[in-house]
Amino acid sequence: MQTPAKYLVIIETVGVRDALMFTAERRQVADFDAATEEVALMTRRLKPVDGANGPEWDAALAGRSAEERAAAVVYTLDV
Repeated sequence: MQTPAKYLVIIETVGVRDALMFTAERRQVADFDAATEEVALMTRRLKPVDGANGPEWDAALAGRSAEERAAAVVYTLDV
């Protein structure tokens, strides 16, 4: 059984917005187009946090620039 996703991160790279799903341990479990209807449904009524700059995101978002991380939007999902 797969661990449920706890975080949804919307991050843009070279004009493409990706939706990345992470477990509570910040292990990535999914990556898909952020423009999908599923993203709108998952984030409805959730308050996002701007930026994924904290050290807790360092390993999970390794390879992403500081600018991309600063512009990211992080949602904590109801699980």
